[in-house]
Amino acid sequence: MPAYAYILASKPYGTLYVGSTGDIARRVWEHRNGEGSIFCRKYKVFTLVYFEQFDFTRDAIACERRWKKWKRDWKIDLVNERNPDWRDWYDELQNWV
Repeated sequence: MPAYAYILASKPYGTLYVGSTGDIARRVWEHRNGEGSIFCRKYKVFTLVYFEQFDFTRDAIACERRWKKWKRDWKIDLVNERNPDWRDWYDELQNWV
């Protein structure tokens, strides 16, 4: 079963949140509906701007931990590389996962 590391944003270049999950569509839905982290609710961080898929949960968690240690600019660069318009990928998830 795949697992995912993901980055949410409040707006382009705004507040970022890094997480990991086994069900990315459900987890992002939870964030958007107030069932995710307190941080996301407080700072309105709901836009899925980047994610990576892994074969094993341990790899997604390791990626999340690595990203959390990164400088903010590095995370912004990662998003800009793959999603330069900072589009919300949530509606497109069914095409990718």
